Amino acid sequence: MSRDPLVVGNVIGDVLDQFVRTATMRVTYNNKDVTNGSDLKPSMITKEPRVEVAGRDNRVFYTLVMIDPDAPSPSNPTKREHLHWLVTDIPETANTSLGNEIVCYECPKPTAGIHRIVFVLFRQSVRQVVDAPGWRQNFNTRDFAQLYNLGSPVAAMFFNCQRENGCGGRRYVASGWV
Repeated sequence: MSRDPLVVGNVIGDVLDQFVRTATMRVTYNNKDVTNGSDLKPSMITKEPRVEVAGRDNRVFYTLVMIDPDAPSPSNPTKREHLHWLVTDIPETANTSLGNEIVCYECPKPTAGIHRIVFVLFRQSVRQVVDAPGWRQNFNTRDFAQLYNLGSPVAAMFFNCQRENGCGGRRYVASGWV
C-alpha cells in the first residue's frame, strides 16, 4: 500500500499520472504552509497563496495549475477539473508574483462535500504564449500539459476544503472517496 499522499488522496489517478518529483514547491496561505491532505476553510484561502519554487537558476521557468477535481461535489464531479488559477513563466528562484498570471485566482468555495484543491507544477522547456481557456469548469490538466508540451509534473500538492461550517475529513467507503 502506497504512503504517497497524492496516491492515497487519489490525486494520482483522478488528475495526474504517476510522476517523479524533481522540484520543490512551497505553498503558503497567510504565513501558514500547506501540507498534503491538510484542511483549509474558504475563509483561510480568500487571497492567492504565495507559491515558491526552490532552486538557483532564474533562467528556468515553471507553470502552476490549481484545480478542484471534485466540482461541484465529490460524489458527482461533473465539472472536474475546475480551474482556480493558472500562472506561467515562474522563475525557479522566485514565486508566482513574478510569473505571468493567465487565469486569475478564484477562491475555492465548495458547497457540498470535501474537495481536494490540487496544485500542479510543470517545468517549462521554453517560454511560450499560453492562452487562457474559455471557461474554468472541465479543465483537464493532462490535456493542458500535452497541448503545451510540458511533460510530466515536477511537483504537486493538495489540501482538502469544505464549506465554512462543514466538519470531518475525507474518508474512503466501498464506492470511493467521500
